[in-house]
Amino acid sequence: MKYIKVFWHHSFPDEPVVLYSEIDEDRWERRKVYVFRDGRFGCASNTEETSSVWLSSEPLPTLAKIGSDPQFDPREIEKPEFEEVWSRAHQRSPGAD
Repeated sequence: MKYIKVFWHHSFPDEPVVLYSEIDEDRWERRKVYVFRDGRFGCASNTEETSSVWLSSEPLPTLAKIGSDPQFDPREIEKPEFEEVWSRAHQRSPGAD
């Protein structure tokens, strides 16, 4: 598995500002967490999703391809960072989107 974090620079009030994804060797998402500007979380996996977060229907592009759009700042992260945000998203699930 690989783990990515993408900062999305925009001014849309209802869209996430940080996107985390756990992806397999073929770049399919297995789990995802969205962090919204107001502190809300949304998450999705093969067994769960929130109203505004679901797994991609196609493999994710490379970090270079994602980063070619100036509104996105992608980086690879380590598993512990992903697991920490996944855990926080589930602890705050009553307030999640």
